[in-house]
Amino acid sequence: MPSSRRLVDYEPIIGSVSTSKLKQVAGDLAGMKVVHVNSTREGGGVAEILFWMIPLMRDLGLNASWEVIDGNPAYFNVTKAFHNGLQGNRVSLSDSMKAAYEETLETNAERLRPVLEEADYVIIHDPQPARLLQLCPNRKGKWIWRCHIDVSQPNRQVWNYIRSMVDGYDASIFSMPEFAKTLSHPQFIVAPSIDPLSEKNIPLSSDEVLSVLTQFNLDPDRPLITQISRFDRFKDPVGVIEAVKLLNSAYNVQLVLAGGGATDDPEGSAVLAEVQQAAEGVENIHVLLLPPDAHRIINALQRASTIVLQKSLQEGFGLTVTEAMWKGKPVIGGNVGGIRLQIHNSHTGYLVDSPEGATLRMHNLLARPELMTRLGTTARQFVLENFLCNRQLREYMTLMLGLKRGLANHLMAS
Repeated sequence: MPSSRRLVDYEPIIGSVSTSKLKQVAGDLAGMKVVHVNSTREGGGVAEILFWMIPLMRDLGLNASWEVIDGNPAYFNVTKAFHNGLQGNRVSLSDSMKAAYEETLETNAERLRPVLEEADYVIIHDPQPARLLQLCPNRKGKWIWRCHIDVSQPNRQVWNYIRSMVDGYDASIFSMPEFAKTLSHPQFIVAPSIDPLSEKNIPLSSDEVLSVLTQFNLDPDRPLITQISRFDRFKDPVGVIEAVKLLNSAYNVQLVLAGGGATDDPEGSAVLAEVQQAAEGVENIHVLLLPPDAHRIINALQRASTIVLQKSLQEGFGLTVTEAMWKGKPVIGGNVGGIRLQIHNSHTGYLVDSPEGATLRMHNLLARPELMTRLGTTARQFVLENFLCNRQLREYMTLMLGLKRGLANHLMAS
């Protein structure tokens, strides 16, 4: 269920000016019915964003709700193929795969149609529910497709199929300009953000952090390298293991690869097995499969970390990067996608292209504690100014106002 927090709870962090701006924008949207649709209530960044966005929209006077697609394993296998294909992997979509996807959406549309067709705004997240637009012919409101994926170089067959469903939307949102595609409607750039009051990001006592380290047999007196992410090949957990194995043994580091799965990701168990095999026999590597509600554990692991990695091979944004930066940690990330929005080399962290590059940056940081402190301090300020939830919420509502007033189509025509 979404959180019960209100805008006033955030004011000590974001300031009164930011809260006033949100109220001003929301004034013209009061009472508007806004429905978000995605594929899972837990696991993954989309669910985490909706967890805080729905209550804050309600607190600002919008009639916001959140619907989730009900799918079977065959459906989620197809949508995982969509995800992999949109990020550039070779994928072949068979007629049976398309049928499994389309039949599931038709079933869901029967349940959701009364809600969606009456909404003033419908925001469809990612490709999993994309076909709902075609199945709601009597819709009265504006429909927005929000793509959280790096679609800069998609598999052509997959993108053509998805485009046939999303081209009819009133607008699309992407995380970066590089992800935008050729579509017949206005496109907007809105980067994701984190909730500073979530269980993942609130301050924790040193006792709680130590308790988590003890729970997983981690030594608080040794450097801790951490990567938090779903067990997904695009997150390159095996490459992280290779990088740590190359690190000078004199640093005596511990590596934690921690994460869980999402209900819409059927490949997680296979990738976890690959990671466990790569780590087998290496005493200082800890592979942790965490439940979906392990937010405080993840928080504690990030706070206990000396260095945080997110060595993704492709990344729509990477909220785990934002989380670690918010905690003042030096972050080494893959030189891809939305990580580039957050990490500016030698300023808010380091971007790398290989396990060897990650090893070199870890070596430099471990040898210079003052550099780690400086990077972490700058990174936290960067998140405060750019990647907290108030900014994303304001941009969503501004976009909605533009669609309401016809400004988006005017800008496109001009």
